[in-house]
Amino acid sequence: MDIILEELFVPKQTILDKIDLMMDNLTTIKDNGDFLLDFDGLKVDDKSWTVWNWPQGVGLYGIYKNYQLTKNPKALQIVTDWFEARMIEGAPPKNVNTMAPLLTMAYLYEDTKDSRYLAYLEQWAEWVMRDMPRTNENGLQHATYGPANTNQLWDDTLMMTVLPLAKIGLLLDRPEYVEEAKYQFLIHTKYLMDKKTGLWYHGWTFEGNHNYAEAFWARGNCWLTIAIPEIIEILDLREGDYLRTFLLNTLEAQVKALANYQDESGLWHTLLDDDTSYLESSATAGFAYGILKAVHKRYLGKEYEEVAYKAIEGLLGEIDETGEVQHVSIGTGMGDSLQFYKEIGITAMPYGQSLTVLAFTEFLVSYC
Repeated sequence: MDIILEELFVPKQTILDKIDLMMDNLTTIKDNGDFLLDFDGLKVDDKSWTVWNWPQGVGLYGIYKNYQLTKNPKALQIVTDWFEARMIEGAPPKNVNTMAPLLTMAYLYEDTKDSRYLAYLEQWAEWVMRDMPRTNENGLQHATYGPANTNQLWDDTLMMTVLPLAKIGLLLDRPEYVEEAKYQFLIHTKYLMDKKTGLWYHGWTFEGNHNYAEAFWARGNCWLTIAIPEIIEILDLREGDYLRTFLLNTLEAQVKALANYQDESGLWHTLLDDDTSYLESSATAGFAYGILKAVHKRYLGKEYEEVAYKAIEGLLGEIDETGEVQHVSIGTGMGDSLQFYKEIGITAMPYGQSLTVLAFTEFLVSYC
């Protein structure tokens, strides 16, 4: 069924206004101490905007992608101000999550040729290649602040570390980085994709060879819905390329399953196959972006467009008058039970704002 935009959605200007409001809100997000993570005395702030970590890395990417499409000067200012402040403070310890901002930095370097970014790109990518902990079969171990997560593969790694590595490899003409990124997509697919449903488990451990709670966690799945179209575009994988074919088959299997589990509201539950778990906005935004982009790029058929439009419509109702996206779950470690995921707290997070900005930005292409 064809969807007529004017019948289903608000005017384009309203979408632009919502994006603007969410960007204003993003820069004010701060943890008052309620959501600090405690790793044996090491306090980690996953929430505040002025921190160099993965939530902010995803946030920067969403805002910069908006700038690339719209040339909104506010979006560019938010991103450049963040990097200016963080470079003055100094970079944090390297891990799979603190690598996330390097993806946006790579795009900034590509667009501006600001030489200050070059040393960061070189040092961090070399760390991934030479020093980052590995699992059996040479997977990138999801080592973060605190836990080493020995011999563990997580969905998140492809978004947080592998996409930056691929982009930097192209920028700096390091083909070995590109090949490493390709391999990581293959090994993560091997151990995290469920062959029966097409959905992805949150994690895998070689210590016991299992997928923990076998949770089809929504946000973990959304990283793949985003990362597959992104890696195909970053590497400019052409039709006929084996990896492109493999990844698109993988993506379509997932999106076909997602269409079956989408709630009437347009959102998805935090456990995709459990409608007693709460509806979660950040994963919904990630799904909306990845599906829309894949349709726009003709990676997926147009029949999936309606799934993304329904998600966008649902997300419009999740943005309050201050621009805060509601029903966003906090950073989520590996759970050993399904109940663990159902009890994860909800609060404003940088990635909730920016993933919704990302989805709405891609939606703007539908008006073209």
